[in-house]
Amino acid sequence: MASSTMRRFGVPAAALAALIAAAVAGLLPAAPATGGGGAVAVIGARVFDGERVLPRATVVFEGGMITAVGEEVVPPAGAEVIDGAGKTLLPGLIDAHTHCWGDALERSLQFGVTTTIDMFTDQAWAAGMRREQAAGEATGRADLVSAGTLVTAPGGHGTEYGLPIPTIEGPEEAQEFVDARLAEGSDFIKLVYDDGAAFRLEFPSISRETMAAVIAAAHRREAVAVVHVSTLEAAREALAAGADGLVHVFNDRPPDDAFVELAAHSGAFVIPTLTVVESTTGKPGGAALLEDDRLAAYLTPAERTALERSFPARPGKTLEPARAAVRALRAAGVPLLAGTDAPNPGTSHGVSIHRELELLVEAGLTPAEALTAATAAPARAFGLDDRGTIAPGRRADLLLVEGDPTADVRAVRAIERMWKGGREVERRPADAALGGPLRAAGPVSDFDDGTMAAAYGAGWQSTTDQMMGGASEVELEVVAGGAGGSSHALEVRGTIRAGFAFPWAGVMFFPADVPMQPVNLSAAKELVFQVRASSGPVRVMAFASSLGPVPAQQTVAAGPEWTEVAVPLSAFGIDGSDLTAVAWSGGPAEGEFSFRIDSVSFR
Repeated sequence: MASSTMRRFGVPAAALAALIAAAVAGLLPAAPATGGGGAVAVIGARVFDGERVLPRATVVFEGGMITAVGEEVVPPAGAEVIDGAGKTLLPGLIDAHTHCWGDALERSLQFGVTTTIDMFTDQAWAAGMRREQAAGEATGRADLVSAGTLVTAPGGHGTEYGLPIPTIEGPEEAQEFVDARLAEGSDFIKLVYDDGAAFRLEFPSISRETMAAVIAAAHRREAVAVVHVSTLEAAREALAAGADGLVHVFNDRPPDDAFVELAAHSGAFVIPTLTVVESTTGKPGGAALLEDDRLAAYLTPAERTALERSFPARPGKTLEPARAAVRALRAAGVPLLAGTDAPNPGTSHGVSIHRELELLVEAGLTPAEALTAATAAPARAFGLDDRGTIAPGRRADLLLVEGDPTADVRAVRAIERMWKGGREVERRPADAALGGPLRAAGPVSDFDDGTMAAAYGAGWQSTTDQMMGGASEVELEVVAGGAGGSSHALEVRGTIRAGFAFPWAGVMFFPADVPMQPVNLSAAKELVFQVRASSGPVRVMAFASSLGPVPAQQTVAAGPEWTEVAVPLSAFGIDGSDLTAVAWSGGPAEGEFSFRIDSVSFR
């Protein structure tokens, strides 16, 4: 990660400036999916339909939809017949709380998550995902349901990532604000009602009156309104204001009887996100997943690293208040939804749903109830009437797993086959999922031929914050006089101007043949280059699939004399296995800048 400073349930704020370069320059390719036309019949399997168990049944699907379910169903002539004896067929999993970008949807599908409910991402990226889904072009990734831009106060949680977003100041703005989000394509409305106090942080929050007005405005448009909270009192106030759901369970103290009664009578649902709440106590929420061979073979090195992380430890803090809340809410009949809040520390897209299911069972749910929390319950809560259960007329988003996850929920990790929209999905072990072609360590560019030619990849191009409405400018030129007496170097000069939260301007190198697609450069341990500057330090930013659109940043000293700089890839929080780009930028101070780089290599 680029910074050691992290806020509640969020990625680091540093250097988000170049973030959208990842989203704009290109998306990662979809995972393979095959079939989807002819009839398929899974016979003799235990079927968990999202809410109940059929001990032995046949399920037929064709053209992407389930056509028949039952003990007496006869496979149609010509159907592919799959023996389900000793196995369980269940709906594709739904992760009810994520934050998606980059390859999040592709990676989610690899672990059985066929739909992900996103609580805040770049709305333009989300719109592109929806368009492809509507066109039937998302067979190799999980479907996205997204809040798009969240509802927060100026300077509130959600604004710290550098992505310029609209904010709300008072209740009188509520209807216009909600209508603007829905016009952008938001599938539901997500509010932040949190001042950071539960985590010894301090940032503005919308008022109680504004929260109530936004919820009412969403309901006038028949939109679901969910609220991010961190404390029992905030949860109480959100439910009293009419929230349809809470997207985290609180962990500051156990619930009292009055809150549980309020929750039961409100009709609201709760997404506990126990995995990330556990991580906020200082214990990596997903580390236990690394010990399960059914999952470990599909984890990339970057995902392993993410699962081993946590938020800073807080002495004496445990997960017990959150567990107590889940137990009490379950006993009161409050709908509980499985969500992970990936990709926060201790989580990773797709795989973390399996830890969440385990934690829900530990907190008092039966295995079947936990599976409902990841299938039928989120589909019902968010109005996804075409999925979440196994029934005629529903989408053929299906998992066939070895064993009985209704007895041991961890059995859902033993995925034998899966289908999304009736198309079978090919699972790829980690060696095949590292992100792209293998690149050997070695030179990239020395510019001595007078051009910006590179040894491999899509090469070099300018990059500025103008794509985000900024005003910074840059010029690139190969000039005479390189490092160590060599003939040429690349000169990067320009002006950093106000206009974007994290202004930038510089040059970017793409190691893959297509910009912003990943390559596996794990053979290298460090990025090495020569630098000289007339304007002070230079920012170096690394982009990787595992970082999403948020680059990790290092600042290097540079003066009038050529200096060799070696930056370990580990300093960026990556291992090189999914590198998508490296950028050098002036700033962040406003004004003119000029620097040269030469002899760029990975070693």
